[in-house]
Amino acid sequence: MLHGNSEATEELPVIVLGAGPIGLAAAVHLADRGLPAVVLEAGADVGASVREWGHVRLFSPWRYLMDPLARRLLTGRGWEAPDPDGHPTGKELVRDYLEPLAKLPEIAGSLRFGHVVTAVTRNGFDKLKSSGRDREPFVVTADTASGQVKLLGRAVLDATGTWSRPNPMGAGGVPAVGEEENAPNIRYGIPDAVGADRPRYEGKRTLVVGNGHSAVNAVLALAALAEASPETAVIWAIRGDTPHTVAGSGHTDDLPERARLGTRARSLVDSSEVAHLTGFRVERIARDTRGLTVTSHDGRSVAVDEIVVATGFRPELGLTRELRLELDPVTEAPVRLAPLIDPNVHSCGSVKPHGQAELSHPERDYYTVGMKSYGRAPTFLLLTGYEQVRSIVAHVAGDLESASRVELSLPPGGACGTRPGVPGGACCATSVDLIEVEASVPAGAR
Repeated sequence: MLHGNSEATEELPVIVLGAGPIGLAAAVHLADRGLPAVVLEAGADVGASVREWGHVRLFSPWRYLMDPLARRLLTGRGWEAPDPDGHPTGKELVRDYLEPLAKLPEIAGSLRFGHVVTAVTRNGFDKLKSSGRDREPFVVTADTASGQVKLLGRAVLDATGTWSRPNPMGAGGVPAVGEEENAPNIRYGIPDAVGADRPRYEGKRTLVVGNGHSAVNAVLALAALAEASPETAVIWAIRGDTPHTVAGSGHTDDLPERARLGTRARSLVDSSEVAHLTGFRVERIARDTRGLTVTSHDGRSVAVDEIVVATGFRPELGLTRELRLELDPVTEAPVRLAPLIDPNVHSCGSVKPHGQAELSHPERDYYTVGMKSYGRAPTFLLLTGYEQVRSIVAHVAGDLESASRVELSLPPGGACGTRPGVPGGACCATSVDLIEVEASVPAGAR
């Protein structure tokens, strides 16, 4: 173990948590700066979370899905970039971009799979101890098939995302009564209703809970299944009084596939192909002869066979209990980033590119990046994460001018609805860990 040796600490690697798009981009930027890195991934391969929604088609085109530096490195080694205007599925994102990226010799040797990180701390320092704290390295503790390991690092970039921490169905932020007991019939996220999950939902009554684009994706896929199998029924419940987040703004959105989601969902509701419940805040789930009876706070109830919960995600904060972090009490994002992304006060187009300055904490050289940096807030785009890691890596390397410079122009986010009493309208999409997505359903069902 090191103690108080700042020069030795600077020789240690930067530890990146997560080998998804943002984690791999961080590795690329670290390699480009000549900084040693170790990338710890809980899964058996890169993009483990993305693979779980591999059936879903992203509504951002390829041009917005690749880190510029990573793309240049890949192209230099003979890789052929996908059509910039094409819209890949999650599976295609992994196959055509993440897997080739992970094989680059610049970063391949830094990847460590099967490392489930359980804690990030300062070497020999709990949260209370101050004197000499910044001179000590970080200690990252991880569980592996061979047992527990501890790694020392000069800095930590946490790109673990939020996919593994879905919000519960209960409107108060905790599981509804009966939610945990009936887990076998509850799916969090977006099921592959017209593919691998078809036997689970075909001919069943399925309740979708949520009002963002993840919920819309689930509704559209289930509706496509219902068109092919008329015994299938889809019920869509939202907590608010109006489906403001799926109203869409049509041609004003620079991501037309995103805008199209709202239009298609609205059509299903207006045609009564999908039953729609508003102001439905789930309090209880009970199993009876009808299957599952789901009851709202106002006493209304609906009988279903399956439930899909798409109410967003939240960060895992337990890993950093002994670090000194400044997190916004609302979004659980870094305090300087939170005002830019709080869905209670901003419209989609108001999120500007940001970097090291907005993501820093009192705990020097620890950063959350990617979707986890947004805490509980939605609307994250991959390009935003790439700019985050570019700026942070520049700062770690001592290039303060580059760290403070913004090198990204984002497409305007126009697929927003309006929420009475909220300045600037309402935040739009709920994302799937890394980026908002479009349901992959047969063309004939659209």
